[in-house]
Amino acid sequence: MNYQWYPGHMTKAKRMMEENIKLIDLIIEVVDARIPMSSRNPDIDELGKNKARLLLLNKSDLADPELNEAWSRFFQEKGFHVLKLNSRSGSGVKGVLPLVMEACKEKIERDRRKGIKNRPVRAMVVGIPNVGKSTFINAFAGKACTKTGNKPGVTKGKQWIRINKNLELLDTPGILWPKFEDQQVGARLAMVGSIKDEILNLEELSLELLGNLHRDYPGLVEKRYDIQESETPLSMLEQIADNRKCIQKGGQRDYVKAANILLEEFRNGKIGRITLERPQTQEQ
Repeated sequence: MNYQWYPGHMTKAKRMMEENIKLIDLIIEVVDARIPMSSRNPDIDELGKNKARLLLLNKSDLADPELNEAWSRFFQEKGFHVLKLNSRSGSGVKGVLPLVMEACKEKIERDRRKGIKNRPVRAMVVGIPNVGKSTFINAFAGKACTKTGNKPGVTKGKQWIRINKNLELLDTPGILWPKFEDQQVGARLAMVGSIKDEILNLEELSLELLGNLHRDYPGLVEKRYDIQESETPLSMLEQIADNRKCIQKGGQRDYVKAANILLEEFRNGKIGRITLERPQTQEQ
């Protein structure tokens, strides 16, 4: 399957970010802790050269705890301030403000030396679609100031949000780069729900996910669906269809329904705490 998704408003969003970057002291990048590398937009490193950087491993409650730690170390070694959080429950959100101030202490000190007092830190919040960016901002600001939804592509324009007298946030729509050079990246984004399901072949995607789970987390699928795990993903999907009564009229297995169940339960953490990529497999 060829993964691509780049609606027109994303081109505009990228242009808007480029125009606003000069106003910004800090880039807060929200990534999905289950795919910390695949859920980063490569353009942001170029865009954020010479800016302070804070990386939030969101949805860390759904990700493998050991790999959460490994990814935190990986990004810290690259010069990022890093925080694990679950913006839906609010867990970890209180740690953001002290880390913002820590990341921008040089800027605050520079202002103080110039006699500039009380100028707020301005941060740009960036992240790909459906990574939980708006949910994070709402949890952080303590009020529903951005439109949130469980579908990628909900935030369409830019808005400034005043957190307190020391910090203002610029919310931006999530951006996906125009073409995935690595189709594995596209597959992982699709698995966690960052590409619209309507344009995907969900059966194919579910077979790929089953292969990954069997390789990296043997036994989890067996336990969740009471099936015999196997090297053949199709055999596992067939068993899931049988066990969850995914049967069409005429007695045929409904593979689309079984695939939907698997993907939804993976995305909601019902199969277990799973991370789909490991730091040691990334280029150093």
